[in-house]
Amino acid sequence: MFKMIGAIFILAATTWAGFEYSKRLSIRPKQLQQFRNALETLEAEIMFGHTPLGEAARRISKQMAEPIASHFRLFEQNLLQEEITVKAAWEQSLKTIWKKTFLKQGEYEILLQFGENLGRHDRETEQKQIMLTLSHLTREEEGAREKQVKYEKMAKSFGILTGMLIVILLI
Repeated sequence: MFKMIGAIFILAATTWAGFEYSKRLSIRPKQLQQFRNALETLEAEIMFGHTPLGEAARRISKQMAEPIASHFRLFEQNLLQEEITVKAAWEQSLKTIWKKTFLKQGEYEILLQFGENLGRHDRETEQKQIMLTLSHLTREEEGAREKQVKYEKMAKSFGILTGMLIVILLI
């Protein structure tokens, strides 16, 4: 009886681990796409709306899903503080929400680099910076989607099969 209960727990735990890894693989491209959409909206706000950065961040935070919405909400709040640069506000908000994302260090570096140049140039140069960042994020998203297609089913199956193997070895 105890062996059966233990086997069920082992199988459930490894299956859960496989499905959790699979979830990470599927959420990462979605979050990259959301960041791209947010930057495209930011570009439109800057170029066509002539919207101040804080106001643009507030509008974007209302349109995006979490955790990207939190990033732009924190960014807006950080910009309202006195004696803080745009770079520091962006970096601070990015660090705060980063653990809530499924993104990798390379994507963090891309977004951090974008923040270093944000608010330092005229509108045309800002647009070029946004376009450069969008191209980098597009490349990362394509890689994430390829990885998702390649490994998502395998992760689920691997979790289940690993549990079965452990149960068979223990019985």
